Amino acid sequence: MSQATSTPLVSVLLPVYNGEPYLVLAIESLLRQDYKSLEIIAIDDGSTDRSLEILERLRQADRRISIVSRENRGLIATLNEGLRLATGEFVARMDADDVAYSTRLSRQMALFDEQPRLAMCGTGVDRLIGSRVLRGKPDPIYRAASLPVLSAFFTIFIHSTVVYNRRVIPNDLLVYDSAYPHAEDFDLFRRIAGRFPVAMIDEALIAYRIHDGSVTSKHLRQMRQTHLKIVAENIERQGLSDDTGALREIGLSVTSGSIRSLAQLVLALERTIAVQPTETRGAYEDGFLQFFYFLYQLIADENRPELTHEFLTRTAKWGLIRRRERYGLMPAVRAPWCSRLSLAASRKADDLARYLQSVPAATVLPQFGWL
Repeated sequence: MSQATSTPLVSVLLPVYNGEPYLVLAIESLLRQDYKSLEIIAIDDGSTDRSLEILERLRQADRRISIVSRENRGLIATLNEGLRLATGEFVARMDADDVAYSTRLSRQMALFDEQPRLAMCGTGVDRLIGSRVLRGKPDPIYRAASLPVLSAFFTIFIHSTVVYNRRVIPNDLLVYDSAYPHAEDFDLFRRIAGRFPVAMIDEALIAYRIHDGSVTSKHLRQMRQTHLKIVAENIERQGLSDDTGALREIGLSVTSGSIRSLAQLVLALERTIAVQPTETRGAYEDGFLQFFYFLYQLIADENRPELTHEFLTRTAKWGLIRRRERYGLMPAVRAPWCSRLSLAASRKADDLARYLQSVPAATVLPQFGWL
């Protein structure tokens, strides 16, 4: 994209709540973008740490930063306030604990330049854990034609990677809905993808931080319940099922009874998807598989392997999980304690594998352009 001839303003929406440990790195990664026509709208949502002091110091050095500071109102209210304040024709999202690689915005804006009717664009991510980075890998399911279908089953983009095109998306659509707490991005993405073209740059342009204080970690249960609510709505609207009560039930309580109802729904959905038109069936199968893994993880996190065993047995999905987990779950009915030990050992092995696969931050952070 030639910035000499066309430099539309990008408003970067940055909600901040107690972001002191990571805020400087996040904002400096935006200020050092090779796409310069941007403004940063930082909304301090009632932080009790030094976030506001840090923001004010950074603004003194670069007036592209504007700050709003007020009492805590929550993420959805903060996001909508930022959208009202944004003056750019394009709005980018960024979280205060993530890091944007220096070419992030230029790559995304080049895609909008090539495809003027594109409403939204996301990117791949690397995962930042402490001072180490886990490299992301391209995923073949992110074909442009598949994204509207996939958006019915899961959040198709990491929220911190998206850029919205306000030339295409009407103002009354580009609003986060408070009826979907902790999955407001899933709801918005499905609404946009259902009406307009969207695209994925399947390359890591963000380092997405994983830590215990993240919104995802703190509100996991409610996020999952909202996720189930959205999928249930999508399934009913698309005529895949007219009875999705099992999804609400499993979100409220994981029991043998709720698993039995869920398994019946899973098998019924599989039969419905199998007769979808050829041109969309593959996307439905990919989306449904991702949703199955979501359900599997929700049940497995209850740490009651006998229930996980029942879910996999009733859905006939033992072949979809890793061999190591399969061996850990097989004795679940007769000796649950033994299965728990095996699964705990499996999780430790996974943690070790992730650590060994990670690379020192020093080999990655120079991409940010200032370290």
